[in-house]
Amino acid sequence: MNQDQPDTATPSPADAAAEGSSLQQQLEALQNEVALLRSESLRERADLDNQRKRVARDVEQARRFANEKLLGELLPVFDSLDAGLNAAGTEASPLREGLELTYKQLLKVAADNGLTLLDPTGQPFNPEHHQAISQVDAPGAAPGSVVQVFQKGYLLNDRLLRPALVVVARD
Repeated sequence: MNQDQPDTATPSPADAAAEGSSLQQQLEALQNEVALLRSESLRERADLDNQRKRVARDVEQARRFANEKLLGELLPVFDSLDAGLNAAGTEASPLREGLELTYKQLLKVAADNGLTLLDPTGQPFNPEHHQAISQVDAPGAAPGSVVQVFQKGYLLNDRLLRPALVVVARD
């Protein structure tokens, strides 16, 4: 190497400062990009977690109410058995005992699948579970209480399947 020529391998102090400033800007840009990517990753992870929870909740709801149609179609059968028991009277007979046994077995199977019977006689009127079809003067009954049930209601896993049709005592 010729000693008369300037050494181009060592930068001047101004070049070093400019290069340091450029590197600092690149470092800041990369740090900002990493922070942005980290934020997007966390947001996407949270969205995915929320979607997973929503799907699990939807699957659970579908499982809990999968038999809603079948149980809804069985309600007239419950009504018929109930009417048959009322028509059979209170005297013990093989027919009455058979109807009672069938009714109890059917109610047990339905209860095992989440169905709950609403028979609100004597209870306060609840517009969320009962449908009032009339009001009557009922001495001895509390005002606003159910005095007669025309048709029992049913809940499926705490959701109303059919309201009870009731007569309510006047206030």
